Amino acid sequence: MGEIISGKQIAAQIKLKVQARAQAFEQKTGRKIGLAVVRAGSDPASAIYVRNKVKACEECNIASYSYILDDNVSQDELVTLVNKLNADDKIDGILVQLPLPKHIDERIVLSAISPNKDADGFHVVNAGKLFLGESSGVIACTPRGIIELIKSTGEDICGKHAVVIGRSNIVGKPVAALLLENNATVTVCHSKTQHLKEITKTADILVVAVGKRHFVTADMVKRGAIVIDVGMNRDESGLYGDVDFENVKSVAGYITPVPGGVGPMTVAMLLLNTVDGARA
Repeated sequence: MGEIISGKQIAAQIKLKVQARAQAFEQKTGRKIGLAVVRAGSDPASAIYVRNKVKACEECNIASYSYILDDNVSQDELVTLVNKLNADDKIDGILVQLPLPKHIDERIVLSAISPNKDADGFHVVNAGKLFLGESSGVIACTPRGIIELIKSTGEDICGKHAVVIGRSNIVGKPVAALLLENNATVTVCHSKTQHLKEITKTADILVVAVGKRHFVTADMVKRGAIVIDVGMNRDESGLYGDVDFENVKSVAGYITPVPGGVGPMTVAMLLLNTVDGARA
C-alpha cells in the first residue's frame, strides 16, 4: 500500500513561509505585495480557480486585484490591461487565467506580461531560462509544486528514471526540464509513444498529465514508484485524476490523490513566485 502524498499539508507549510515573507516585505516597504488576477470569459472552472487564488492571497497577507472581463473582450483590450499592470508599482505579479476565449491568442497575451511579474512562469523568457538551467527565471507553478511533492517523500531524485506522460508547455515540458535539473534520467511520453506500458513500468518516478480519467492503471506502474497525478477530470459525479488511484496505490510507493495533491501546490507556488518576484 503506497504512502499518500498530501499536497494540502505541504502547501499549508509553504503558505506559512509565504505569509512570513509577505509580512516582512510590508514592514520593510510600507505596502503589501500585490497580485493581479485577470480572467476573461465565463469558464466555470476558471471562476473557481480564480476564487481559490484570491482567498489564498488573503490568507498570506498578499493584496489581490481581480479583473473580470467579458467573453467578447478583444485581444488588444487584454494586452492594454496587461501593459497597464506591468507599469503599476503596486503589482508584483500578474496571472492571466487560462483558457482564454477562443478568438484570443494566448501566446500574445502571455508574452505581453513583464517576465519579472510573470507569476505563472509561462513567459517565453522564463521558459527559456528554465531549459537553460538559469536560476534567475520564474518557474511554472505546477512543475515547481510537483518537484516539491517528489522531494517531500525523502527519496533522492538524482539518478532515478523519471517518466513524464504529457508534453504540454504548462506541465510536461517544464517538469521534464526540472527533473533533468535534479539529475534524473527523463523520458517524455505522449499520444504518439509506442509501447507506453513497457516504458512506464521502468519509471522510479511517474508524472501523469494527459487529461484522461484513470488513464494510468496498476499494470503500468513499477512497484514502489513515486506517482504524481496532475489530472483534473470533472464530471457530474466528481473530480478524477489521470491515475486509477484506488488500484495504483497498492503498487506505488508514494502517490498523490485527486483532489488534494498537485492542485493545492499550484496555488502555493503561485504565491511563492509572487513573493519571490516582489523581493527580487
